[in-house]
Amino acid sequence: MDSDHTFLDRFEDHFKLINDELEKCLSSSLDIINDIGDHSLLGQGKRLRPLLFVLSGKLCGYEAGDVYRLSSMFECIHTGSLLHDDVLDNAAIRRKKPSAREVWGNQASVLGGDFLYSKAIEIAIAAGNLNLLVFLNRMSLQMVEGQFLELKNTDNWHLDRNEYLSIITSKTAVLMSAACACGAIMTEAGNAAVDRLSGFGLNLGIAFQLIDDVLDYTSCEEAFGKPVGKDLKEGKITLPLIYTLSELEKTEVHRLEDLFKKREATPRDHEEVISMVRNSKAIERIRAEAVDFVARGARFLDTFPALPVKKDLLALNEYIVNRNF
Repeated sequence: MDSDHTFLDRFEDHFKLINDELEKCLSSSLDIINDIGDHSLLGQGKRLRPLLFVLSGKLCGYEAGDVYRLSSMFECIHTGSLLHDDVLDNAAIRRKKPSAREVWGNQASVLGGDFLYSKAIEIAIAAGNLNLLVFLNRMSLQMVEGQFLELKNTDNWHLDRNEYLSIITSKTAVLMSAACACGAIMTEAGNAAVDRLSGFGLNLGIAFQLIDDVLDYTSCEEAFGKPVGKDLKEGKITLPLIYTLSELEKTEVHRLEDLFKKREATPRDHEEVISMVRNSKAIERIRAEAVDFVARGARFLDTFPALPVKKDLLALNEYIVNRNF
């Protein structure tokens, strides 16, 4: 985990300015909104999405004074989606502390997410760029569709890789893609630059979620910030389990499916499946796939000039597959 912080320290100046703007987002006259925002928005987040916007904008020559204000949109959207996610998943822990729903309840958590989404739109409107609003709206719709797709496939022990990729692309990768693309949209870099940065962010986002799903089986709660094996307990069938199941006899797959779908699995059963995943070839296979997505994403930046900010984006891209939380 120390290596993560050591790498991210290089962006400390950006993070300070991003956090300053996030604090300004919490300006409601209602204390409960500010309290939920302070708990969720100003917590342990990595701020990767606003950072991607800032770096992508600078790559395209965007040096306006509102760059950090605009970057906060992406953290507001991300955190709003997590508030909603935790209600859907009955999550008790988020970012190494009790989730908002545990502290204030489901209803307040949903409304807190709504507030942050609305705050992001308010910031976007103030920018006065219709293309930015269109892009953000399209992205938000896809994120919701991804959430529905994941909900539809809860406890689907026959989910395949393509369906899984559709879920994580919509739920996770499109927001990172939008953060990168919108950095170009705020300039006159043109559609080609928007498309290239969108492709960069999309592949980075897919790799990010692949590693997240690996860490769900291989990390520890202290490092990861949420319980290990959380996806399994919530009936989310992710790629580590998909690949592990493909190595088992069909009778064993049906036994596990029946056990978990009927909610008859004991803590020992959960530990057995987690151990099974850890000892399979799935983890190594997925890490290799994440490296491939990162390499594919990097190629989208080939035509941009070799500026220091491009090196920062490429370094951030590489960090995605080497992180520990």
